[in-house]
Amino acid sequence: MPAQTQPIQPTAHDFRTVARALTVVENDLTGADELLKSLRFEKNVPVIGITGPPGAGKSTLVNELINELGKKGNKIAVLAIDPTSPFNFGSLLGDRIRMATHFNNPDVYIRSLATRGSLGGLSAKTIEMTDVLRASGFDYVIVETVGVGQSEIEIAGLADMTFVVLVPESGDEIQNIKSGLMEIADAFIINKADRADADLFINNLKKIIGHDKGGNKTPVFKTVAAKASGIAELADFINKPHVLKNKHRELLLAEKAYQVIRQRRMVDVDKKQLQQKIATVLHSSDFNLYAFIDKNYS
Repeated sequence: MPAQTQPIQPTAHDFRTVARALTVVENDLTGADELLKSLRFEKNVPVIGITGPPGAGKSTLVNELINELGKKGNKIAVLAIDPTSPFNFGSLLGDRIRMATHFNNPDVYIRSLATRGSLGGLSAKTIEMTDVLRASGFDYVIVETVGVGQSEIEIAGLADMTFVVLVPESGDEIQNIKSGLMEIADAFIINKADRADADLFINNLKKIIGHDKGGNKTPVFKTVAAKASGIAELADFINKPHVLKNKHRELLLAEKAYQVIRQRRMVDVDKKQLQQKIATVLHSSDFNLYAFIDKNYS
């Protein structure tokens, strides 16, 4: 009987083991389940979620946050969630383009992950890969999402602290805050705060978010990431002893479990094959989408 292959043990001191483990998990290669079940979380690693609308300067903000958090030799992992092309199901953006200044930093590991068709921008793979990074011994794990659809809400099931990044022109986004962002944001970051009407926008935001049920105000930070302004204050907030998510631990774990279970139950549904099957019957005179689904996937 052949000897069982031991799961890869990823460590932040050897990025090659981290990269191999992430690849195995992302692509469901042989040993992925065993690897995930063998993960051990030996220290409390904060998972920092950065979300918000496109154009808010999230990647620049993450760049500067890496600089600030890394000043004491901390090891930092970044998982950048990129939009998925609906045509080739690949990642459209490149983490090494957006965060090129850290490409050769021995204390920073950056990995991009396509959304794989998840409408909210997150998928079960995000959860699994984040846990691989947490178990690898990094001091901080940062997850940057595309900030579309429901991703702002979904990230609350993944991150220990969630930052919603807005800019002074985010008029449409501020109207949606009451529908969910207010509940999941541990802090709002108003980036590009040197722009006109930034203070007016911040005052309006503060009026909308008000107080939480415990009587505490959700912090609002002013940053100009391109000039590294306000980043130190943000890092100080991250490094304070937090109990922000402790009361939601069961809810967060249930959300993570739900996403993983859903992904595993859908594992036999391949989007490319689905597209090909539809292409072969689409022009039939009696084509009916629901009958097609019932016949092929029930």
